[in-house]
Amino acid sequence: MKLTKFIPATALATAMPLMAFAQDAEEVVAVAVPTDTVFILNTLLFLIGGFLVFFMAAGFAMLEAGLVRSKNVAMQLTKNVALFGLASIFYYLIGYNLMYPLGTWAVDGVLSGVFGPGVLEAVGITAETADDYGYASTGSDFFFQLMFCGATASIVSGTLAERIKLWPFLIFTIVLTAIIYPVTASWTWGGGFVGEAGFSDFAGSTIVHSVGGWAALTGAIILGPRLGKYKDGKVTAFPGSNLTLATLGTFILWLGWFGFNGASQLAMGSVGDVADVSRIFANTNTAAAGGAIAALVVTQLVYGKVDLTMVLNGALAGLVSITAEPLTPTLGAATLIGMVGGVIVVFAVPFLDKLKIDDVVGAIPVHLICGIWGTIAVVFTNSDATLGAQLYGIVVIGGATVIASGIVWFILKAVMGIRVSEEEEMMGLDKAELGMEAYPEFYKG
Repeated sequence: MKLTKFIPATALATAMPLMAFAQDAEEVVAVAVPTDTVFILNTLLFLIGGFLVFFMAAGFAMLEAGLVRSKNVAMQLTKNVALFGLASIFYYLIGYNLMYPLGTWAVDGVLSGVFGPGVLEAVGITAETADDYGYASTGSDFFFQLMFCGATASIVSGTLAERIKLWPFLIFTIVLTAIIYPVTASWTWGGGFVGEAGFSDFAGSTIVHSVGGWAALTGAIILGPRLGKYKDGKVTAFPGSNLTLATLGTFILWLGWFGFNGASQLAMGSVGDVADVSRIFANTNTAAAGGAIAALVVTQLVYGKVDLTMVLNGALAGLVSITAEPLTPTLGAATLIGMVGGVIVVFAVPFLDKLKIDDVVGAIPVHLICGIWGTIAVVFTNSDATLGAQLYGIVVIGGATVIASGIVWFILKAVMGIRVSEEEEMMGLDKAELGMEAYPEFYKG
């Protein structure tokens, strides 16, 4: 009579291959039992992280809707829905394979040799037929990476609000999400020459946030400021329509950032990996808190009153600042990194006004300047990073983004114009471009 020794269910929770034993009085037969734990947990991490980052699209929409004037709210909401849809389609069609050549380069380390749409694994795969059984499903990887691409485009939207035409903006979004972001990101995350030089950017302070910030800055300079913003040597404040929405948007972004940074660990199949994910969550949160409190205190000291919009952007500045390295800092170091970001925002916003660069929502100080700060701050806690490599990555990726964005913006300006007329700007883009209003019963003109 042959007796079988069954493996307890709890044993299947380990990530190492297990052995089941069939035994009788004469023989012991070892039977290998494969485990899918690493593949499953990594895939789950990407899917959860991905839908958290997706929710950041709602955060950007609410933040921008709250910080623009009432007559432009519907336009901002339209742009945010449309840009995410376009990012989803064109990252699939072009961007994903440009960003991840998997060692196949048309120009070594610079331009992917894999062109065409992304392709998912077949329905009902097995361990043997998975694209990368030791990593995660292709669908989860594509989904997670797509969300970063959409976030990059969202950064540009708020800066150029209240005076840019809808369709030129959407065309720029297509180029940004299909080509500019994927190519520059491939230089580090795709195994390209910037990463080979030692540049370290864990979740994208430069690769995502500064790229969006550089594109926004280039567009703002070419587009010009809103009518009446800078007049007779003075800066005219244009208060946002709904600070409640802006606050909601900030908290949504704060929540989404746990997926943004946490899932960038890219692994959850071991004790060490899942502990690191939890460490990233904690550091991400405290950096945001540090940024918010620093902005709160500094605005009180500088202006005599607390400025809510600065506090909101301070929290976001802390989040951007910690994104380049959310794993290695202690809680105290992460808080300080975030606090520096909060202070930067308070002084960078009026500095841009002195330069007559009109950034409606403060995206350039938050995403570009604090993205640079966060990328440099990596060297303080990660012994593998060097200041030279960090500055190299900032300059190369920033320079390429400015050049590429500038070319696209100038072409759009020459071919179809990028700015609405003065009459349309005064009327508001909701009526002029869309023929509808976000608050038709409350708008007073």
